[in-house]
Amino acid sequence: MTSSVVTCSPDDGLDKPASSMWDFDCGAIPVVKDDGQVVGMLTDRDICMAAFTQAKPIHDIKVEEAMSWDVYSCLPDDSIAEVEVTMRKRQIRRLPVIDLQGRLAGMISLNDLAREAVREQSRRERDTTPERVGLTLAAVCQPRTTRQVPAS
Repeated sequence: MTSSVVTCSPDDGLDKPASSMWDFDCGAIPVVKDDGQVVGMLTDRDICMAAFTQAKPIHDIKVEEAMSWDVYSCLPDDSIAEVEVTMRKRQIRRLPVIDLQGRLAGMISLNDLAREAVREQSRRERDTTPERVGLTLAAVCQPRTTRQVPAS
C-alpha cells in the first residue's frame, strides 16, 4: 500500500488533478471531502472523456462532473487475496484503502501486488503469487462490453 496519496476535492476543476497526475506519475486519484471521506475516484481517462464530451476546457469542469461515484475500497487489514478478488470482480487497477470511518489511509494498486509477489517468491508462505497477480490483471483487462468498430 502507498500511504502518501495525492487527492482532490469534488469542487476542484479537472486541471488540478490532471496536473497532479502528471507531477506524481499516477493515473487515478481519490476524491475526498474536507473531512477526509472518500467520495469518488477520478482517472486520467475520466478527465479526457469529460473534456471530449463536454467540449469545455478542463479548468471549467468540476471533478464531481467526471468522477466515478461508485467507490470500491478495502480496509488496511484486508488480506491481499481479498484485495485481488475485489480488483478482479470490479475490474479495477487501484483501490483506496480506507479506515472504519471512511477516511483515506492509502492506495493499493495492481503494481503493488506485482511487487509483493516478486518479494514473496522466496518465502514458503505467500500472500500472493505472480500467477494470482496475472489472473487479476487478466480479469481487470477483460473488455466489459463488446463494441463494433465502425467500418471506414
